[in-house]
Amino acid sequence: MVEQLIPFLTASILLTVSPGPDIIYVLVQGMTNGKKYGIVTALGLVTGIIVHTSLVAFGISAIIKQSETLFFIIKLLGAAYLFYLAWQVYKSDPSINVKPTTEQKKELTSLFKKGFFMNVLNPKVAIFFLAFFPGFLWEPQGDTVFQFYLLGFVFMLQAFLIFSTVAVLAGKISVYLQKHPHSGVVFKWVQVLVFVGIGIFIIL
Repeated sequence: MVEQLIPFLTASILLTVSPGPDIIYVLVQGMTNGKKYGIVTALGLVTGIIVHTSLVAFGISAIIKQSETLFFIIKLLGAAYLFYLAWQVYKSDPSINVKPTTEQKKELTSLFKKGFFMNVLNPKVAIFFLAFFPGFLWEPQGDTVFQFYLLGFVFMLQAFLIFSTVAVLAGKISVYLQKHPHSGVVFKWVQVLVFVGIGIFIIL
């Protein structure tokens, strides 16, 4: 169990700190409206993970019970998708654009809802979880629903801690990114290496 959770947590942290729509949105809210608004946005985003975890937990668990071969094929497809993501990141522009929003300050409940639906309604998140989670089961013939939910909880916890830290330090992070415009290149290669590494881990 621990042998699977440690690489899962490591990969999750590296993926979460890499600039993406979610963490940028939290950063912008923290910059423009204050840390409290950024933290509530983060809470909404990670709460949406429960939905994706549930879909993966019950869907993949049913497939595992039907056929180990199907489960292996799903893991191979998941690895292929992660390699595809690595290629997409490799081709992408490494620059990070963080601009304060000019929209009217929203209520905390409104920000929570927006964060939640941003996550839940993003099909890329659903596909990523489908590719990412199955490779880290430590006992495929055991209680897979519990294992998936534990992985989901670990992912939620680290994401919330990182997003909240970003919200609290939004001003300093923004200044750093402006002073170090080439930092996006580092994050880009971190993402590429993590996607490739996870893909290889799942295959092996």
